[in-house]
Amino acid sequence: MVTIFLGPPGVGKGTQAKRFADDRGWAHVSTGDLLRQARREGTPLGRQAQAFMDAGELVPDELILGLVREHLDALGSAARVIFDGFPRTVPQAEGLNDLLAGLSRQVDAVVLFEADDETLIKRIAGRRSCPHCDRVYNVHFTPPAREGVCDACGHALTHRADDQADTVRRRLEVYRELTEPLIGYYEMEGPRPVRIDAERPVADVQAALGRALDAHPGGGGS
Repeated sequence: MVTIFLGPPGVGKGTQAKRFADDRGWAHVSTGDLLRQARREGTPLGRQAQAFMDAGELVPDELILGLVREHLDALGSAARVIFDGFPRTVPQAEGLNDLLAGLSRQVDAVVLFEADDETLIKRIAGRRSCPHCDRVYNVHFTPPAREGVCDACGHALTHRADDQADTVRRRLEVYRELTEPLIGYYEMEGPRPVRIDAERPVADVQAALGRALDAHPGGGGS
């Protein structure tokens, strides 16, 4: 079974993908992780991707799809896979369909996580992270005991530039422009997205996700 998790930045799809994959023994595939691993290991595709990034350019879809194919080949045909935040555009979705067809596979389910923009902005712009131990807080939902200081190690917390409120609003605009059309694509081409209210607590969203995928042929069990 191949499942795609869609949704705007800050909606929690990465958290849900990791939890679900860990619980069920599925493979969690993030193209960002694949790209970082390929760069770190210096693979041929990783070196090609690095050249684009060094030039300040986007990594072409063909390279991303090449990394995905390599990873799926390594996982084997029996692996149940969750794509987290990929595809991001309709051309990527079309490329993924062609890639999967070549492996005698297909996209079996699409899950769309939804939340209000103001909730998303609070989730992202409120994040503070510890550069020393990587612990992450949120000033609105999970603040540290002392403002600006990590509970675990006492190191000063940082606020990433791409987590600033204005930057987050721009990221949401880019999502609306480039990624939201995917919803219409899957509505027309299938499989129709299953919509999940991601405003709820993490455990409630995970339970709703489990019910949705367990109801899908091939989705139950581990």
